[in-house]
Amino acid sequence: MKIREKFTCPLELIHDMIKGKWKPIILWRLRLGKTSLSQLEKDIMGISQKMLLEQLKELMEFGFVNKKVYEGYPLRVEYFLTDPQGEKMVDALNIMQQIGIDYLINNNKENILKEKGII
Repeated sequence: MKIREKFTCPLELIHDMIKGKWKPIILWRLRLGKTSLSQLEKDIMGISQKMLLEQLKELMEFGFVNKKVYEGYPLRVEYFLTDPQGEKMVDALNIMQQIGIDYLINNNKENILKEKGII
């Protein structure tokens, strides 16, 4: 998790903050609301718990995600998007999602969207 010190524009900084395979997917899942680590792991196909924890830690350090720890046994932790930073990032991801949908439709791949229940 390294952010460059010299950059052309602030977009490079945001790229450093959310780059990688999992961070955008984690943020996209959290748009649905607070959730536990185990539920995130179930919802994000292919991610290991170790990788999920590492990515969540970085997203928390950048201020996109936070967590609430509940007292008692068993220990319960919920992760959620921060307001406004995490919520704003999801707005940007929503635009990217729509561009992806448009691309698939324009390239006659609507069946993929139908299989995933997106349209």
